[in-house]
Amino acid sequence: MASTQGLKLLEAQGIAVTLHPYDYDPGAEAVGMQAAAALGIDPALMLKTLMVEVDGKPACCVIPADRHLSMKRVASAFGGKAAAMMPPAKAEKLTGYRVGGISPFGQKRLVPTALEEVSCGASKVWINAGQRGLLLGIAPEDALRVLSARALPLIA
Repeated sequence: MASTQGLKLLEAQGIAVTLHPYDYDPGAEAVGMQAAAALGIDPALMLKTLMVEVDGKPACCVIPADRHLSMKRVASAFGGKAAAMMPPAKAEKLTGYRVGGISPFGQKRLVPTALEEVSCGASKVWINAGQRGLLLGIAPEDALRVLSARALPLIA
């Protein structure tokens, strides 16, 4: 199994994770939901990584696969006035990952990151490991610490 930049970062930080490969379906309407179904994971604990722009500046949001971002909450979370989804090609260039495999861990450029606060009460969540078809299981407090992220309300 390939080692991604995200996995290398977590290993260097001494963060324990579990790896969960699954058959990635490039035609899936919702990749996070497909991954949750493939692994039998509660979609509320299967987190998707979304790259956004707040007042034109990049940021990263990590939310449950079965939920949608509130752009108003995203703008507020990052101290801005307006938020929008980052175009896929720009997200790939910024993170060094391909859409469908974007991880908040080990991105090429460090950007402000927030995790949906409702997810942070779980003992473990699943997040993309930086490769299509590979998730990692991690304690939310470890994810917050290694990402220097905040737990904030981000969903609609």
